[in-house]
Amino acid sequence: MRRKGVWWIGSGLVIVCGVCWAAEASGQSDTANGEWRSRGGDLANRRYAPLARINAENFSELETVWRFKTDNLGPRADYNLQATPLMVGGTLYMTAGARRSVVALDAATGELLWVYRLDEGERGEVSTRRGSGRGVAYWTDGREARIVYVTPGYRLVALEAATGRPVPTFGDNGMIDLRLEADQPLDPVTGDIALRTPPVVAGDTIIVGASHGSGQSRDLNMSGPKGHVRAYDARTGKRLWIFHTIPMADEYGADTWLGDSRAYTGNAGVWAQITVDLELGHVYLPTESATGDHYGGHRPGDNLFSDTLVAVDLETGHRIWHYQFIHHDIWDYDLPCGPILADVTVDGRPLKVIAQPTKQSWLYVFDRETGEPIWPIEERPVEAGGVPGEWYAGTQPFPTWPPPYDRQGVSLDDLIDFTPELRARAEEIVSHYELGPIFTPPVVSRPEGPYGTLTLPNIAGGANWPGGSLDPETGILYIGSRTDPMSIGVIEADPERSDMSYVVGTAAPAPEVDAGAGALAALRLEVDGLPLTKPPYTRLTAIDLNTGAIVWQVAHGETPDAIRNHPALREFDVPRTGSTDGRAPGTLVTKTLLIAGEAQVTTMPDGRRGAMLRAYDKGTGAEVGAVYLPAGVTGPAMTYEVDGEQHLTVAVGGPGYTAELRTLKLPAP
Repeated sequence: MRRKGVWWIGSGLVIVCGVCWAAEASGQSDTANGEWRSRGGDLANRRYAPLARINAENFSELETVWRFKTDNLGPRADYNLQATPLMVGGTLYMTAGARRSVVALDAATGELLWVYRLDEGERGEVSTRRGSGRGVAYWTDGREARIVYVTPGYRLVALEAATGRPVPTFGDNGMIDLRLEADQPLDPVTGDIALRTPPVVAGDTIIVGASHGSGQSRDLNMSGPKGHVRAYDARTGKRLWIFHTIPMADEYGADTWLGDSRAYTGNAGVWAQITVDLELGHVYLPTESATGDHYGGHRPGDNLFSDTLVAVDLETGHRIWHYQFIHHDIWDYDLPCGPILADVTVDGRPLKVIAQPTKQSWLYVFDRETGEPIWPIEERPVEAGGVPGEWYAGTQPFPTWPPPYDRQGVSLDDLIDFTPELRARAEEIVSHYELGPIFTPPVVSRPEGPYGTLTLPNIAGGANWPGGSLDPETGILYIGSRTDPMSIGVIEADPERSDMSYVVGTAAPAPEVDAGAGALAALRLEVDGLPLTKPPYTRLTAIDLNTGAIVWQVAHGETPDAIRNHPALREFDVPRTGSTDGRAPGTLVTKTLLIAGEAQVTTMPDGRRGAMLRAYDKGTGAEVGAVYLPAGVTGPAMTYEVDGEQHLTVAVGGPGYTAELRTLKLPAP
């Protein structure tokens, strides 16, 4: 049935241009029928589709068949569309634009079918997680279907999939104010709790995470909202359970917060994608760090359940097992993406495993029923720092297998060495910093040095929110990562701006201080405009979950213009370096290919400026095809089939090019 019309519903505007009902009943999202019903493709977060019409022989022939520009969705243009669309019954659903509108598009033509916009006024404008968001969730019982998403102002909204109208029987006329049901007092307008990631729908349950403002601020307080995770009935919006990611006084883990610091500390939410195993009835929650990204003196103890993978019961929210990746995190190494479920064979034993990519570039692999590590993870002593008042964990977990998929820690061996002169400059720069292996703690930044601790991976990884993907036929997991060091130092807090003792910052020498040009240049962490460390700067890695071995690893992305054309490298044969954009690539696996897009724009051989969507051989990492895009990729690609044709769709945008969803397919024979 198709309906047409325009109407107002409360403060939300819905424009309906026509859409067909989806008739399929499915509690578990998957891609087996050419659809894409969950942000990660399925609830296992595999980002896999068993489609093969697009392959190594024809990938480079792909043509753009339609584009959806987001320019008119909000009061200002969007340049960073991160959403992964869903495709159900021939319709794409996604969030887009500055106000995070929800749109339904014809999957074959890109025609706008309906749009839902909620103007949240000041609440939306001051949100710490504004922007287009990363998508929506889908629910159906076979009779009706709904689209569920979270607004910038942290409201949970349920819309009719066929019309875009709010569902009147869900919550309060289709909406739940998540700030009012958080088991803590929160200002509904200014409360620092929001979310870009879509909720997860598992059967008839909606699970919602939480995010907060960036910890990289000089105005931090030791207290803040707690990122508890909640579940709601998909039909009525009734809250079913809540998991306290920072335990209450009588709950498991409360004793890991010394001095009752659990009472006032915030964060520890789940801003990454949530994964579900419907067969086991487990929900897997990858949590973030607690308040104070680089100073934890006000929250002594290991701080459960921050930086932890927690398995909870789908029906009750009760903890089943957990594993903490960072004890008392002072590096901002929170879990950035959804874990991936796989069925593999290890040493002759069939196992159901869960693999968690991390910012620190380790892939942690567990039995997903019991939480037991598949390969040993050792608690090893780590260095204690000298920041006054800080509490230091004596050990941290070190996976013994698989090997890290990107560099960890910074030493002289990591520095740029294209030429002896560049290497000497790099060594002079790092002499102003503390160096060391992973988990070397932050230092108090001083004008005379050290300015901070050079950290690799930095706070954005390693891996980040795009996560990885899995080929279920082979058990090989694919992950994109980046190599980009940063300095982490702390300075004494201004008591008029913060109630903490120390906050993140750099006490760099002022220009009038005779520190020398080299000392001042060292603040830029680059060598004459070149990256401080050796390439590759962005890479793709294939890891066999049956053995834990790295199958292959390649640089992803063309060598940037600034490196290729650098005067110091004119006589040097620079191999492909991968991009220096600073964003880890998202991956997509099909029956035949591994696909990943470039975030960085470079100059093409024909003089055009743009980025490439690249296809790789899954078994070897050899590039087998590429398609030109006019701007960098801002969200992971997905694929679907409609009218017997495979489509590939990806979000692009960036400086000078407003956000759009671009869909490609093979030309007509």
